[in-house]
Amino acid sequence: MTDLINTDAKDNAMIVDSLTPDAPEHNPEAVEATVDDGIQKIYLKDYTPPSYSVEKVELDIKLFEDHATVDSVLTMKRQHPGDLVLLGQNMELTAISISDKALVEGDYQLGEGQLTVSDAPDDAVVKISVRHQPQKNTELEGLYIAGEGDEVMFVTQCEPEGFRKITYYPDRPDVLSVFTTRLEADKKFPTLLANGDLIESGEVEGDSNRHYAIWHDVSKKPSYLFACVFADLAVLEDSYTTIEGREVKLQIYAKAYDIDKCHVAMQALKDSMHWDEVNYGRAYDLDRYMIVAVSQFNMGAMENKGLNIFNTSCVLSSPETTTDARSFSVKSIIAHEYFHNWTGNRVTCRDWFQLCLKEGLTVYRDQSFSADHQSPAVQRIDDVSMLRAYQFTEDAGPLSHPPRPSSFVEINNFYTTTVYEKGAEVVRMLANTLGEEYRQGTDTYFERYDGQAVTVEDWLSALSAQGKSVEHFIDWYTQPGTPEVSGHQSFELGEDNVGKLTVTLSQKTRQVEGYEAPKALPIPVATALFDRSSGELLEERLLMLEEETQDFVFENVSTVEGIEPIVSVLRDFSAPVQMKYQYSEADLAFLLAHEANGFNQWQSAQALVNKILLQNNEPDVYLQAVKKAFLSLVKEDAMLAARILDIPAERELASAVNSDYQPSVMKQKRDQLKANLAQYMVDDWQQVYQQLPIEDYEDTPQARGKRALRNVVLDMALTAGIEEAHDWAYEQYQTARCMTERFGALSAMVNHEHPQKQAVLDDFYQRFNKEALVMDLWFSVQAGDETASIADIAALIERKDFDWGTPNRIRAVVGSFAAQPTKLWTKEGLQTYIAVVQKLDETNPVLASRLLQTLSRWYTLAEPVRTEAKQQLQQLSKQVKSKNVTESLHTILKAG
Repeated sequence: MTDLINTDAKDNAMIVDSLTPDAPEHNPEAVEATVDDGIQKIYLKDYTPPSYSVEKVELDIKLFEDHATVDSVLTMKRQHPGDLVLLGQNMELTAISISDKALVEGDYQLGEGQLTVSDAPDDAVVKISVRHQPQKNTELEGLYIAGEGDEVMFVTQCEPEGFRKITYYPDRPDVLSVFTTRLEADKKFPTLLANGDLIESGEVEGDSNRHYAIWHDVSKKPSYLFACVFADLAVLEDSYTTIEGREVKLQIYAKAYDIDKCHVAMQALKDSMHWDEVNYGRAYDLDRYMIVAVSQFNMGAMENKGLNIFNTSCVLSSPETTTDARSFSVKSIIAHEYFHNWTGNRVTCRDWFQLCLKEGLTVYRDQSFSADHQSPAVQRIDDVSMLRAYQFTEDAGPLSHPPRPSSFVEINNFYTTTVYEKGAEVVRMLANTLGEEYRQGTDTYFERYDGQAVTVEDWLSALSAQGKSVEHFIDWYTQPGTPEVSGHQSFELGEDNVGKLTVTLSQKTRQVEGYEAPKALPIPVATALFDRSSGELLEERLLMLEEETQDFVFENVSTVEGIEPIVSVLRDFSAPVQMKYQYSEADLAFLLAHEANGFNQWQSAQALVNKILLQNNEPDVYLQAVKKAFLSLVKEDAMLAARILDIPAERELASAVNSDYQPSVMKQKRDQLKANLAQYMVDDWQQVYQQLPIEDYEDTPQARGKRALRNVVLDMALTAGIEEAHDWAYEQYQTARCMTERFGALSAMVNHEHPQKQAVLDDFYQRFNKEALVMDLWFSVQAGDETASIADIAALIERKDFDWGTPNRIRAVVGSFAAQPTKLWTKEGLQTYIAVVQKLDETNPVLASRLLQTLSRWYTLAEPVRTEAKQQLQQLSKQVKSKNVTESLHTILKAG
């Protein structure tokens, strides 16, 4: 599953009511829940295997006007001592039998969320009938309604625990079974889809208004990978022949008016299938692969076996309606869900504590795919920027947890950047450490565990099978916090300008409450030596820091003039750490000019920025070095040139401040630095902008880079006060040939109070008000407008076209608003934001909890905002009901 952690950032990846736990097997890890601070938690250490396996499942799902019925037949076999336990929520049990014997009250126990049979036979055919109302299900889990009026469709979301809202079942990832699914509905829903292959369809006997379809999935899968769809959709079809000679039918389903926006996704799917064959030797294993676009979807997409459900924002793309950033994200997410076919589906998780096993590995795979389809340096910059802005912030606050947590209350709360992005960084470290053995290790992993539900330990064991052990990396999975690595160097010059360089590195990780004292971790630090006088690359080496402090010696370092070389550390961000190496500003300027690694060029510029914003250095060295690097990159790598001008987002800067944080002060410093840079290069902006004329649309890395650079230069020219730039912006808006150009101009005009700002906002609305995803951009640019008041934000939320049932629209407004700390951290801002969380707590608690987590570092604020924030959060705690929000709120408030 692809997480949407502030999806708009890419255009710029939990306790029951009254704190009462679900039944003991609410999660597979639970023998019984443990009380901690009044909250019932499930612990990894309490994991027990299921009593029964399910050999096969037959489902019959009938959708009616105001309800649905589900009849299921489970062929079960005892594996371990214990009761036969089925999990279920929000449904009415209408019948149950075991081996054709009808059960009555007293034969089973039906509690909150669980059905238990104590004396079931070792071999049992369990038949269950239930009734529920997906028409009233607004939580976007289980079988739920999406859209309204003629746009209505019914879809499923079962990860992690949604299947139990469809029927009673041992809904846990270590129970794998073969599914056969019959769907029946009125013919107004002509599209009936489920996992696997279609084996039969037709009209319901005796009712010409209804029809059915039967699907069979030959692959054993856990229930969280089940999917079905009742809809009226068009389809785009293509095919792909695998390296094994299998002809695979590829189908992307969407509303008829969106089907022409599915071609990018189709090509990305074929590219992904080929990439996985070349890089991992993995071929697709079914005859059909389907994708369905859904507008009401909490996450980015879901990898249900053979039937992926996608948020429309992650599958629809066209030059006229989609920015380059979002279009490239579509390609990455298509790849992510496809790669899950092996890393998540064929080999799945034993329990939800192992979530990082499938998600971290698959994120690393989609990042690698993406790096092969654009500037690798920019891809790495994007990945690290996301990590620092969100995961480092998470690690710095009360929500800090390891990639594999040791306990949880609501598993939905652990679909976090730590699990996904940090999990991917751990896999990257493993791959870099193993080198060529990594591919051999993954081959072993797939061969050894195909068709099984496994753990992180199994993954590390397979990778270590070729000889080089990486099993000690387990501490990265179990220890929370971001390590801080500090370093310095010394140089002893010998004869003939040859010397010995010693690099000293030290590591420390902050203690996180509830976890043991942190250990020293294995930290691979990719390093290069450069001759200070010539800029020549002297040596590259991967240093493995495994102790609290270590010396690394480079012997026989030959320099041109006998001057101490410059060391570039953590190249390509080889480990997810905070690096504090003793660099002077001159050292960083040198690396910005001479580093061959594009990521480290950017990183050097970021380090110079941090010296200014966090250490109050003067900006002179930064301005000179960035200008020189920028102008040299404009023609060779436009996309990297655009990123060299990056100034860290306020959210990332705030994570470095642990007390008395004043958003207005940080914003003022950041704005001043941007203004200084814009003014310092005032004579360059026009020349560069004119070198980037609007051209016929091409979807290539080079063309995307030019469009990105044009938008950055336009923004900087307006920041510098170049009067003609107002004309550039208006002309770019009017003559744009793609959404990147048009929205870039619109954003610049809104953010710089262009005289025709309102006119272009109105024009944009008139052009695109029928395009929901484009309207999300329209909402977001206004919510992100620095001149907008809290009343303006509230007015956007109160509009008729602000849809509380569509997470994309909510994130467009509330996410853009939350990205402005100077507005969020005010009394009125907090009231507005918390009111959104409270409303969603009743209808979509998963989204509500995610939004709430943005407030996790309230305790670092300066007074009086700190007290105001605490009081409002405490007041919220008296009003919320969902276990998702309650758990997050409990953890957040503990920090203060």
